[in-house]
Amino acid sequence: MSHDPVELRDIASTIAREGADLARRMRHGGIDVADTKSSAVDVVTEADRAVEALVRRRILEQRPDDAILGEEGDDHPGTSGVRWVVDPIDGTVNYLYGLPDCAVSIAAEVGDEVVAGVVVTIPTGVEYAAARGHGATRDGVPISVRPAPPLAEMLVLTGFGYRTEVRAHQVASVARLLPQVRDVRRMGSCSLDLCHVADGSGDAYVEEGPARWDWAAASLVATEAGAVFARLPGRMSDHLAPVEAQMAATPDWPERSVIAAAPADGWDDFLGALEAAGFVADHP
Repeated sequence: MSHDPVELRDIASTIAREGADLARRMRHGGIDVADTKSSAVDVVTEADRAVEALVRRRILEQRPDDAILGEEGDDHPGTSGVRWVVDPIDGTVNYLYGLPDCAVSIAAEVGDEVVAGVVVTIPTGVEYAAARGHGATRDGVPISVRPAPPLAEMLVLTGFGYRTEVRAHQVASVARLLPQVRDVRRMGSCSLDLCHVADGSGDAYVEEGPARWDWAAASLVATEAGAVFARLPGRMSDHLAPVEAQMAATPDWPERSVIAAAPADGWDDFLGALEAAGFVADHP
């Protein structure tokens, strides 16, 4: 089957829009918590499950030989060399409370490389999309990162996990970073935070712990818009028992547990700040 990034992006766009429409309809009908994951406040709704089921079904209808990695379901093996990475609702707590930063995120990978990615905001339908080598768009209009300001003027986006010990580590790192930058924002969706860097509504992003489905699609949107995206060695495993660390968000935990992005012309300064703040264990 085709590995063409534009074709895969267009498939992801159609399916992500359908998933966002379903999530929007379900939200209007009222949503309850269906389950929890890492802690009692890390929730799953029936909409998460319904949207992922829809996305999986639509992908396999069009590309039955592809693999799928989704947040809420079992991995689906494939033989085509393409794997889809699906977050049915990134920002589930926002979705539960009716807050705007929540989205359906779908990426296509060939090997270990993301070649297409789409993030569709659920309340508004705003779509961020990218195909490798073809740039990034917001609702079809090309986007690019802002020219990087000095570090002291950077607006940095971040997020927190749902385990108490994880949050304690993340907050301590953010507290050390905050005096070095303009300000810090926490809006609750990794994928949309990366898209905000891509369209210039944020200067940089960092968080330790997001899973692949959180960042896969938006990482390509960010890089195609001119950002450096990196997975860096973190320190969170210092705060987790060995078994818990093995169960953490990335298969190569903790070697690349910090997710970060910034415009290319400001990357070195931002990386230095992350090292000084204790986000990054060692220079990559």
